[in-house]
Amino acid sequence: MRAVVFAYHDIGYVCLRELVRQGHEVVAVFTHEDDPGEEIWFRSVPTLARELGLLTLTPPDPNTPEYLELIRGLQPDIGFSFYYRYMLKAPLLDIPPLGCLNLHGSYLPKYRGRCPVNWVLVNGETETGVTLHYMVEKPDAGDIVAQRRVPIAFEDTARTLYAKMTATAEALFAETLPLLAAGTAPRVPMDLSQGSYYGGRRPADGRFEWTWPALRIYNLVRAVTHPYPGAFVGSPDGDLFVWWACPVPAPSPSAETAPGTIVALTPEGPVVMTGQDCLLLLQVQPPLQPELSGIEFARLRRLAVGQNLAADHETGTDPA
Repeated sequence: MRAVVFAYHDIGYVCLRELVRQGHEVVAVFTHEDDPGEEIWFRSVPTLARELGLLTLTPPDPNTPEYLELIRGLQPDIGFSFYYRYMLKAPLLDIPPLGCLNLHGSYLPKYRGRCPVNWVLVNGETETGVTLHYMVEKPDAGDIVAQRRVPIAFEDTARTLYAKMTATAEALFAETLPLLAAGTAPRVPMDLSQGSYYGGRRPADGRFEWTWPALRIYNLVRAVTHPYPGAFVGSPDGDLFVWWACPVPAPSPSAETAPGTIVALTPEGPVVMTGQDCLLLLQVQPPLQPELSGIEFARLRRLAVGQNLAADHETGTDPA
């Protein structure tokens, strides 16, 4: 098959590599130049494409008449999108006679839309998946070709979960590509009524409050810890980032202990009361300071049991 590819990130890297490994002709690779303001921890699609001698393009919008004309001239049989960050619109999707397919990082129709790896952790899911589906103008809504589930461990972060999903996506694509080439791949309509849609996330969405349950805070921490922008809570002298923590049972009695109060100092770090149970702080970053282990934070700040990290900052309400 002659394929036009839109790809970025690790899943884009391994699927482009597999497409070439199976002997298909890649007529062009549309990708992104790395954002200097983003922590780049994944493999480079543009580097791989150029090493393979492929036509490599990084336009801000592939849907313009100029690029539509270019793609038509390349006469692709099929199109693939692997973690490409721009929307592909109907005129472009209609060019390849075999259609365009997207590999999405969730078990569709659940978690359609942006940032599914982060959202499943924010919401405390125990399972996600990867899905190869046909593209239509509505995001993540076309017929499903293949999908596979990926278990989520309690200690998974977005980065460790993404590594699992990359390996699963590579295997799924390797198995399904011959079926697509032979014209025998299944095509199952997606039932959107059984799914969910989530939008993009901003660094500001990492804010939490001590009034939240400890498990909810933990799920946010693991969803946005490195290499993402991080979870943080307001304190009297600025935002305190929590890069790693662990929910632990609250000591008894705790009914009158205000959220944000230190209830214990352990060899690992301080234990803080939340709206339900407690949070053991293991890796934090005080305002305008480097990251510290929980015990370093306790020692340098001279924390004591009974001290409240929130002071007067908290509203005392849970916005969820």
